[in-house]
Amino acid sequence: MVSFIVALIVLIIGYLVYGRLVSKVFSPDDRTTPAVSVNDGVDCIPMKTWKAVLIQLLNIAGTGPIFGALMGACFGPVVFLWIVFGAILGGAVHDYMTGMISERNGGASIAELSGKYLGRPVLYIMRVFSVLLLLLTGTVFITSPAALIAKLTPSFLPQTLWIVVILIYYVLATLLPIDKVIGKLYPVFGVILIIMAISIAGAMFILPQYQIPEITLADLHPDDLPIWPFMFITVACGAISGFHATQSPMMAKCITSEKEGRKVFYGAMIIESVIALVWAAAGVAFYGGTTMLNEALTASGQSGAVYEISKTMLGSVGGVLAIIGVVVCPITSGDTAFRSARLILGEWTKLDQKKIKNRLIITIPLLAAGAVLTQLDFNVLWRYFSWSNQTLAMIALWVATAYLMKEGKYRFGSFITAMPAAFMSAVSMTYILMADEGFKLSNTVSYPIGIGFAAILFVIYTIVFTRGTKKEKVDNNDPVH
Repeated sequence: MVSFIVALIVLIIGYLVYGRLVSKVFSPDDRTTPAVSVNDGVDCIPMKTWKAVLIQLLNIAGTGPIFGALMGACFGPVVFLWIVFGAILGGAVHDYMTGMISERNGGASIAELSGKYLGRPVLYIMRVFSVLLLLLTGTVFITSPAALIAKLTPSFLPQTLWIVVILIYYVLATLLPIDKVIGKLYPVFGVILIIMAISIAGAMFILPQYQIPEITLADLHPDDLPIWPFMFITVACGAISGFHATQSPMMAKCITSEKEGRKVFYGAMIIESVIALVWAAAGVAFYGGTTMLNEALTASGQSGAVYEISKTMLGSVGGVLAIIGVVVCPITSGDTAFRSARLILGEWTKLDQKKIKNRLIITIPLLAAGAVLTQLDFNVLWRYFSWSNQTLAMIALWVATAYLMKEGKYRFGSFITAMPAAFMSAVSMTYILMADEGFKLSNTVSYPIGIGFAAILFVIYTIVFTRGTKKEKVDNNDPVH
């Protein structure tokens, strides 16, 4: 219990102290934001800060900080460390930078930002990579909630019907102005997500039968999965997730002041981390250890475990909250995934998204592709999502590093993005070398290659940084300048 309380306190201090440092490095000012300068009535619409925070939270969260945290808890309480420090030093920095850099570029997507700061070849790669990742995400978040709703409703209402219903909702959420559906529903569901976590945390404090274990560095995974790199891939939302880089540009189009950025982007990520921390603790406390937790996840799936924990700890109210959480939250991730894909394709095709006709031209084929993919077996493809997600986080952090070196007020501040970028480079490379869906190499081969890959990228960063610093000194000493 002490470790859990300390972890919560560290997250709060991280927001107040490190979040302020990150904001200072970026140096927000009083320039006009796209919400005001563009204000197209569709995607760029001014929003109040509290609403932007809750929408950003639901955009980036979905069921990620619940499902991922439960799976990560199978490694033991060591996962607390990854959630806390991964979020403060990595995830929240990632979300803040991608959101704010997007805001300074008119609300541009991570694909466009990658092209601008890492070169044109990266632009084309990231356009394809981002759209495929979002299409995959959106499709899975059609099938999983539809299957669950079908189980909870009479047999004459089949899963196919619920897939159609969800797709109709996705059409509306993707097409309509952001303040019409997302702006009205998301704050409500965001509050429910927070209440759910607070209630579970309260139950663990009040009910004596639940004991949260203290932090240990031991690997307690029943299947003997190594902590490195598997835990860092398993727990994405709640620590660091590349999916957030596709979501932050949406709120970058809605904030009315750059100085709101720390609350909206850094703050929402810290809230998500608190939620993840609560569910990771709940997993091991409720089942009494990692073995029983792993067995429950295997037998009932993440949704079943969430329902069992919520219903047992909180009674019938908890059961209702759990159903809302495991049905509504995936849907809210799916609709914003398709909306982000529409925006990226709009940039790519140069179709003005203010016009409903242009939005239809992109949205209908996009959702049609999603509908077709729901008929396929996504089990194999979904395995690649986790790796693709963290690879996107790696790229986004290198984009932020390049931005800070080229356009940042403090070039040395690029270190705060370069460090987590190098770390995620090692995670991503090591995982794909070791994983069953990758090259299935041993850790004796994968570890040195993964760490070496990250070291090479960091050396390149150091060289570029050093040369830029020398050039800056020369320019400052040149009387012409």
